[in-house]
Amino acid sequence: MKLKIATVTVIILIALIFIAWKGRTSIHAEATFNAPVAKVWALWNDPESMKKWWGPTGYSSPEIKMDFREGGGFLYAMKSPTGEVFWNSGTYTKIVPNSQVLSKMSFSDETGRVLPPSEIKVPGNWPEAVIVEVEFKDIGGTATQVIITEKGIPLIMKIFARMGWEQQFKKFEELLK
Repeated sequence: MKLKIATVTVIILIALIFIAWKGRTSIHAEATFNAPVAKVWALWNDPESMKKWWGPTGYSSPEIKMDFREGGGFLYAMKSPTGEVFWNSGTYTKIVPNSQVLSKMSFSDETGRVLPPSEIKVPGNWPEAVIVEVEFKDIGGTATQVIITEKGIPLIMKIFARMGWEQQFKKFEELLK
């Protein structure tokens, strides 16, 4: 009987790992900043400012290039504490000033050439492009709520992706001081 329970438990665990590895989901993260939406918008979408907050705690952003317009592209570098550099490139698909930025983001090399997700050392079944929506909501003229939605994140990475955004929010808050 104990062997049957152990076998069923192992099968269930394997199935859950498979689903977490292959499945995709969306993440949602939000933060409120004590600054007017125009200031948050300007700093959020400025390459020099973005170098100071892009990436989770311990990571730096040595290069940020942005052609900030609908149809324009971007290239972001994220350097780990061990010196490994990860690149993302993409296209801005919708920009509503002081309100919304919608983009498609992919793994890439330093030239912006999109790389197949299978070539990147990140767990999970990544799509070729993740959809990223950033909303900016004015709160009484003195504060701004920023809401991030990323669509296509591997289920196994959901917690880590959300934690990454929360850490970036903290870095962004420091930039506002």
